[in-house]
Parts: sequence; structure tokens; C-alpha cells
Amino acid sequence: MLALRLSRRGFVKANLAAMIAGVLERARGTDAPPPEVGIGFVGVAPSADDALKLPGNYQAAVLIAWGDPLGIAGDMPAFKLDASNTSGEQEAQAGMHHDGMWFFPLPYDSASSTRGLLAINHEYVDDGLLHPNGRGTWTAEKVRKSQAAIGVSVVEVKIQNGKWEVVRPTPYARRITTRTPCALSGPAAGSASVKTALDPTGREVLGTCANCASGWTPWGTYLSCEGSWNDYFANSGAVPPDQRRYGVGAGRMNWEKFDERFDAEQHPNEPNRFGWVVEIDPYAPASKPVKRTALGRMKHAGACPSIGPEGRIAFYMGDHEGFEYLYKFVTARPYDSKRRWANRDLLDEGTLYAAKFYDDGTGAWLALEHGANGLTEANGFANQADVLVRTRQAADRAGATPMDRPAWCAVNHMTREAFVSLTNNWARGHEGLPAPDAANPRAYNLFGHILRWREASGDPAATHFTWDVFALAGTGEGEDQATRGRFKGDAFACPDGLWMGRRGVLWVETGVPANALNEGSYAPLGNNQLLAVEPVAGVFERFLVGPRGSEVTGLLMTPDGRNAFINIQHPGEAPGGESDPDQPRLHSNWPDFDPKGRPRSATVVIRKRDGGVIGA
Repeated sequence: MLALRLSRRGFVKANLAAMIAGVLERARGTDAPPPEVGIGFVGVAPSADDALKLPGNYQAAVLIAWGDPLGIAGDMPAFKLDASNTSGEQEAQAGMHHDGMWFFPLPYDSASSTRGLLAINHEYVDDGLLHPNGRGTWTAEKVRKSQAAIGVSVVEVKIQNGKWEVVRPTPYARRITTRTPCALSGPAAGSASVKTALDPTGREVLGTCANCASGWTPWGTYLSCEGSWNDYFANSGAVPPDQRRYGVGAGRMNWEKFDERFDAEQHPNEPNRFGWVVEIDPYAPASKPVKRTALGRMKHAGACPSIGPEGRIAFYMGDHEGFEYLYKFVTARPYDSKRRWANRDLLDEGTLYAAKFYDDGTGAWLALEHGANGLTEANGFANQADVLVRTRQAADRAGATPMDRPAWCAVNHMTREAFVSLTNNWARGHEGLPAPDAANPRAYNLFGHILRWREASGDPAATHFTWDVFALAGTGEGEDQATRGRFKGDAFACPDGLWMGRRGVLWVETGVPANALNEGSYAPLGNNQLLAVEPVAGVFERFLVGPRGSEVTGLLMTPDGRNAFINIQHPGEAPGGESDPDQPRLHSNWPDFDPKGRPRSATVVIRKRDGGVIGA
């Protein structure tokens, strides 16, 4: 019956076929054996060139870059090389700094690998590139354009005449920006901490920002995760402890000068309305995005689903900052594969947990529920809404393990083995800060690592797990374990994005900071890269190297595994993150290489020259 339910819709069948096999094996009381997979390409060498590099039997093409029109009917402004597009034009164009994304086949009931919708995050803006004269004289129009350049794009794509193209115009094309109305739902919606003078109901937020990693649901919706949203708020007064715990302070964007919502001193509850997982229905372009408060408030790095044998879903999430935590949210009821609409509010009811890692290789999920694990009124938590708005403080009180910048998660749906990338943590072991521990074994963790865990009885809803360090990243050179790491195959640093293919291959994207690339300990690694590793063999093979100064992120593949989409974020990023408007091409001019242009983040489509399965 479960197999029939899961196979009812082509979308579910295509994306979860591997998971079904594992579910059925466990229903018979046995464990599915590890899949027999392999990596069928020869890894490429590190590179510091301003180019995208792949194995010789692969080809790549830019699909949509910052400033390209999305195909919103009747409003398709072209990108201007001098960045003189208006804020209104930017609202109809792809945003800046593409990050997490997902592919949704068209039509919904299909398993199409040739036509679909891409939902793409736009994490942040570089004002030195966004405006012709950079920050220069700051104006309300610059703030509005900056707010229009982040958020989410939904774009229709299909294979036409043998190559992928953006469909323009299309009724599905959509921009969700920092000015798009979003609903607040779940236990924190309408609570005192999310009410403001501009929204006394506490149930509608204007916009989403800092959209970093992403996730998806088996009922065909997109989960966009608000990451470093604190950068957009400023508080010039005495910063309250709760704002300070989330990094609100001086701010760096100057939005508060022309949009008072982002003055956290004047509107102290406005920051509480950011830091959520935002659910978006790409198939319904008129629908309102929904911020699901039951999943907690943090600097979200993904919401990766794992579907249990009874249909309940765990969503794994990292809080991407040093000494923060790994979380999961487990739905209170199973999802309904027959009635898509019945899952509309599934993410509003369930239990949020934070992870505790013990030195013996076991771990526990600590429930962040009011009344449990010290989350009581006596300890400063008035109700469940307070627990969720102050998720970090709740995890502190519960005793979760502080981690080295937990980022993206990935799940093998055949084995339910799960992974999390720990990007780095230069402060680990410094005086007055947490020392190394079994799950975060290195002081001054320059290179990061990847953890793996297995839930008790293979059930994502379990409250206990076993874990191990899957790989310590490093250069692979020298005798110092702090830099050499512990891995097999090609060297890498700062693992960030993760994606698990249906064949059981784990793909790892790296995010070495731009101000450190090609310098000191990172020098042998060149530009950021994408690697593949089959978990049983554990040998990393470098599949792609990005252009100079870029971060590689957002990888996904179509259901047939023959088309890969990946994002090249912030090519040419300057040390410090702010480009010089007088020298926009100083570090990179990818992908246009136009002498009058500037570097642009872009979504790239990758195919094997013989049309075969990517990575096989």
C-alpha cells in the first residue's frame, strides 16, 4: 500500500524512487544493502583561472545570470552592462548571488526531465556591482534596488533544439523579494514577539532576505531558508541580548536609512520576523509565501527531508554560524501523497529538536518544547512561541552541542544515512570559547569537516542516533593534521553545500572565503570546487572548479540524472565582499567576459557529451 501511495504521482515517483526501496525493505524487517555505485569520471586539477572547468566529456552552459529577465509576461527588461537597471526592472530580473535551488517537473503530475521550474535563492547583494557608482550617495532608490536583488526567482526552463533554455514569457515566472508579502504561520504567528507597529497582527511579514540554502517537500513545494538576515538590520542604541544573540548590531547594508523596518532600535520585533524557513509553491505563482515558524528561527542552512516508514518527515537543518547547532523538525502526522492540498499546513505541527553529540559515537535529539529540557517560564521561556523565536537560546538551555558552522544536510533515501557539512570554525579552542570535542575534533578548524549519522532503527523520527566523522577536510599535504585532514582522494576545504544523488553519490560544494582563496594554507586548493564521493569507498573526486572568487553551490539534477544544475555565486568577489565600482572586473569577468560588463552570478546547466548519467 505504501508503494502504491508513493507512486501515485510522477513527481514523487521520480524524486523518491530510491527511498521507496529502502522503506519496503524495512517494512519486511530487514535493512536494504548499500547501493553499488561508482564514480565514472577522472577528477580535474585545482585551478585559479577565471573559468569553469569540468572533465573533458562534460559540457556546461549558462542558463540564467543575475539581471537576465525571468519571462514575467509583458515585463522582460534586458540586463545593462553598466548596472543602470532600475529597481523596477530588477524586480523582473534574476536576483544576485544565486544559492540554493530545486527543480520541479512540469506538469506537476509528470516525471519530466526536459521541462520544469527552477526555484532559485538569491542570498545577498554586492552594492559595488549592483549600482553604477556603488554605494556612492545612498538613496531610497538604491535601497529599493538592493531589496529587489535578493529573495527568490522562479523560472520555467525546458530543452529546446537539444539545449536548455529559459521559457519567456511564462505564467510561472515570479520574483519574491524583500517587499513581497509573506504569511507567518505556526506556533509563533500572532505572538507578542512578532507583532510590530506596521503589523499589529503579527501574521504578515513584508519580504524575505538572505535566502541561502534550500529544501523541498514531496508535495512539490520549495523551502527557501533565511540565512544571515541580521546583516540587513541595524541598531545604533543599546542592543538587547536577544538581538545580540542573533548578530544584530551596526548592520552593513544601510537599509534602515530609507526603510525604517530595518531599524532594530525603532522596531525591536522586526528582526524576529526573519530567520525562518519560507515555503513557496512554484506551481501557483499567485500564492503567498509562508514562513513556517514551527521549524525554528536561526541562520538557516537548508531543510533536507527524510521520509520515515510511516510517512512522517524529518527536515534536517544547520544554523550556519560558529558554535551553533544542528536541528531537525519532525512532522506530527504523515504527509498525504494522494491529496496535495492536505499537506498545506503540515509544517505547522511537529517537534523541533537540537542535536547532542556524545564522545562515544552516539547522540540524542533534544526536544525544544516548552516545559521540556529546561524550557520553562522560570528559565525565561513563556510559551512555545518564545521557544521558537529564540531557538538559539532554547538550544543553549537544552544542552545541544555547539558545532563548527553546520551548513547543508543530505540524506541517502535508500539507507537513510544522513550527512552535514561543518564549514569551518577558526575560533574553536580559543580562550573562553568551546574546546575541540569528538564531533568537532580540531582547534582553529580552518578547513571544516563532514559528519555522518544514522537514526535509531532507521527512523527519521527517532530521538537517538549514532554518528562518525566522515571526512576532515584539508590540503592533503604536510604532517600537521590541522591542515592535512583525514580523507581519501582530491583535497578540499570548507565544505558547504551537499546533495545526495539517487545513485547514492554524495556531492560536496566548497565555500572557502574570498579573502582567503589562493592565500596561505588554502593556496594549493585554487578556486572553490564541486566534488563527488561514494560513501562506502570514501574517495573524493573533483568534478568542477569554479571561476575566480566564486562559490559553488545549489547543485541538483533532473529525475533521470542526465542534467545537473549548479549555481556559481559571487564570481570575482573582492576580499571583504564589497566590489570596487570603479574596477568591477578586477578579480573576474565571468561569464560574459565583456570589457564593459561585470561579473555575474549564474545558474549553469551541465550535461555529459554522450547524454549519459552525470557522474556515472
